[in-house]
Amino acid sequence: MLFLNRRSVNLILGKSFIFLLVHLLCIPVTSAQSYDEELRRIKEETRKGFSENLREFNSYPDRPESDGPFNRDNVEDFLRDNIPHFISSDKDFTKVYNYRWWMMSKHFRLWKDPEDHKDYWVITEFFGWPAHGSISGAIPCPAGHQFYDLRWFRDPKYLRSYIDFYMKGYASRHDQREGPNFHTHIRRPESHHFSSWMIDGTEAFLKIHPDNPWRNGLLPYLEKHQKVWDDTFTVRKAGARTDGLYKVLDLYDGMEFTISATLPLIESDGPYAIYTEETWKQYYLGWGTIDNLRNSGHVKKFPEAFANAYPLVYLVRPSVNSYYYGNLHSLGDLYALKAQESGSETDLSKSEHYLQRARLQRDKTLSVLWNGADEFFYSFTAADNAYGVKDKMSRVRESAGYTPWYFNMIPKGDTTYDKAWDMFSSEKGFYGKKGMTTAEQQHPLFNEKAYAWNGRGWPFQNSVVYKAYANYLRNYKGEITASDKELLYDHVKKLVSLHGEESNIGEWYIPGSGSEFGGVKDYFHSTFPDILIADLLGFTPSHDNSFSLRPLLPGNAWDYFYLGNIRYHDHDIDIIWKKDWDTDRKGDQGAMRVWVDGKLTAEAASLSDTITVTLKDKPGF
Repeated sequence: MLFLNRRSVNLILGKSFIFLLVHLLCIPVTSAQSYDEELRRIKEETRKGFSENLREFNSYPDRPESDGPFNRDNVEDFLRDNIPHFISSDKDFTKVYNYRWWMMSKHFRLWKDPEDHKDYWVITEFFGWPAHGSISGAIPCPAGHQFYDLRWFRDPKYLRSYIDFYMKGYASRHDQREGPNFHTHIRRPESHHFSSWMIDGTEAFLKIHPDNPWRNGLLPYLEKHQKVWDDTFTVRKAGARTDGLYKVLDLYDGMEFTISATLPLIESDGPYAIYTEETWKQYYLGWGTIDNLRNSGHVKKFPEAFANAYPLVYLVRPSVNSYYYGNLHSLGDLYALKAQESGSETDLSKSEHYLQRARLQRDKTLSVLWNGADEFFYSFTAADNAYGVKDKMSRVRESAGYTPWYFNMIPKGDTTYDKAWDMFSSEKGFYGKKGMTTAEQQHPLFNEKAYAWNGRGWPFQNSVVYKAYANYLRNYKGEITASDKELLYDHVKKLVSLHGEESNIGEWYIPGSGSEFGGVKDYFHSTFPDILIADLLGFTPSHDNSFSLRPLLPGNAWDYFYLGNIRYHDHDIDIIWKKDWDTDRKGDQGAMRVWVDGKLTAEAASLSDTITVTLKDKPGF
C-alpha cells in the first residue's frame, strides 16, 4: 500500500497518463477494491443512520410546522438527494449534523413576487411572517450564514433563487415596511434591513457550484447592492477618525443591547442623559426595558434621537467593516473571473477598482479599530452621529472583534493581531463552561442572564468566530499545535451538546450554566454543516477546478468519519478517514482517502497532512 506522507499531496487528474499509471500501479488492486467495498459499506450505514435520525426528528412534539413544501412526508428523500452525507464515531456530532439539515428544510419557502410574478425560493429565519421580516417572510440578518450552509446543497437552484430574491427581486426594489417593532429613521431596501455579507456569501457559493452565465448576469446587481451600503451607512465627517468607515445600530447588526453601545450612552448628555451608571439597566437591557423608556415620556422630548424608543447610537463595529471588506473583495474576485473569460478591459478595471477599495477598507479598519494596548478590535461611535459622544472608542472586547479573520482580512504574514486569540481560550475572555460568550467575562457590564448581546451566548456569533479561528490557524499561524485543534474542537463540541437530547437549535444559551438553547425552536440564524465541513474537517473549495482538505480535527477525537455525496464543480466527492483501516495488523493503520466520481483518487496517512486534488473537467463543464 502506498502512503503519501508529504505535507501536501497534489494529484492532477487527466493531465498525465504516466503519473496516473504509476500511481495506480502503486496501489494493489485488492487494496483498492477493499477500500471501495468500505466506501459502499459506510454509505449504507450512513443512509440507515440518517433515516433513523429523521424518524426521531419528525416525532418531536411542539415543533414549528414547515414554512414550505418539505415536511415529514417527503423530507427524507429531499435531503438524501441534496445534502452532503456524514457519519462519525461521535454519534452526537452525527445526529446534530443531520438535525441541522432537517431544521433547514423546514425554512424553505416558495414565494411569488407580486411584481415580476416570478417564483423565488426564500429561506426563513423565524417561522411564519414576522413583523420585522421582508414581505416574503425572509430576513437578511442571517443570510450570510444561510448562504454558507446552503452552498453545500447538491442542487444549486435553491440558493441561486434565494440570492436572486435579495439582489434582483422584490427585496432589492422596495423599502423595508414599517411595523410595530421597527427602530429606524433610515430608509433602505428590505435586502438591507440588517447588515449582512451576501456578496461574499455568493462568491462562497460559486466556489462550489460555478455558473459563469448566472454570475455575469448577477454582477451588476451585486454592485448595486454594495452601493446601498456605501451610500447609506458610511460615516461622513471629514477629519474624524471614523470618517469613511461603515456604521450600524447594534440592533441592525443583529446584536442588540451591546456593551459597546451602553458605554457611550452612559457617557453622553442631552437626549441620552437618562442613561447613567444607575439607570442604564432600567432602559437598555432587553426589550422590556425599551418599554420602560417609552412609557417614561422621555422619548417624546427627543424624537430624532430615538426610533421607537431605541437610541440611535450608530457604531463603527469590527463586524460590518469586515463584512463590507468581504463584499468588496468578492466583487473584485468575481470581476477578475469574468475578465479572464471575456478579455474585457472594463471587467479587469472593475476588478482592480474593487480590490483596491477592499485594500483601503482593510487598512483603515485595522488602523482605527485595533487597540494595541488591549490587543483587540474595538467599536467606535460614529463621528456623524446626531447625538451623544462621537468618534469615541468603546473599551470592551466583544466576540464581533474576531470578524476580520472570518474574511481573511489580516495581511498575510502580519502577526500584529495574533494576541487577540488569547481571549478565546481565557475564562476572563470568551471561554465559558457551557459555550462561548459574546462579551469578555471580566468586563463590569458583562451579563449573561439578560436577553441581550452583552455576554449571553448567541449561535450567530459562534458561527462567525469558529470560522475566524479556523482561518487564523490555517492561514496565519505558523505552526498548528495539538492544543490549537483541541480548543476549536472543545468549542464546537460544546455547541453540539447544547442541542440537547431532543435536538434543537434556538436563539441563545447561557454560557456559564446552560444545558440547552432558549427562545424559538428550530431557528435558522447560524451555521453548523459549514462549521463541520469547512472549518473542522477542512474541505476548502476554490474557483480553480480543485479543492483541498486540511482537517483541524484532533487525531484522537474520533475513530472514523465519512463525508460524502458532495457535489463539487459537477463532480461527486467522498472522503473517509479511519484511525485504523486494518485492525488485524499491529498499531493504527490510519489514513484519509478521497474518491472522485467513485474512483479512489488521493490519500494521506495523517489528519495533519493537506490533500489537494485538481479535477479533470467534464465535457461541457
